[in-house]
Amino acid sequence: MSWFSKAKRKDIWDDPVAQPLGDIEAAQRIRAICRDAAGCAEAVSSADIRSPEKQQIERDRYERAAKVAMKTAMRISDELVRDSAVREIVCLCMKANNVKTGRALFRAIHANSIKAEVLKEHPTLEGEQA
Repeated sequence: MSWFSKAKRKDIWDDPVAQPLGDIEAAQRIRAICRDAAGCAEAVSSADIRSPEKQQIERDRYERAAKVAMKTAMRISDELVRDSAVREIVCLCMKANNVKTGRALFRAIHANSIKAEVLKEHPTLEGEQA
């Protein structure tokens, strides 16, 4: 029966990008990736009753999503658009309780207004202001 066949889950961050993206399109893609990966990021940070195998699957999904989002953000030339996109990735990292990566990305944000918004949402990054 086809109901029980388990196909590998297809995530937005696994989809290849056919053409080079402009800054706005790249930022929109990062936002979509972070939105879709929020569930697996929360699953990574929660100590629930999932089996170790399922926990590892969620961790792998989160890590792939974060990696693709970071690579995409590096290609954005407009500083303000890039800072906004990096903010989305920082929030994803913090949902996954990946504070080390979140702090490193937080330091990459140059716009003071965006830094202030991130600090409002994640006060644990307070000591990381430059």
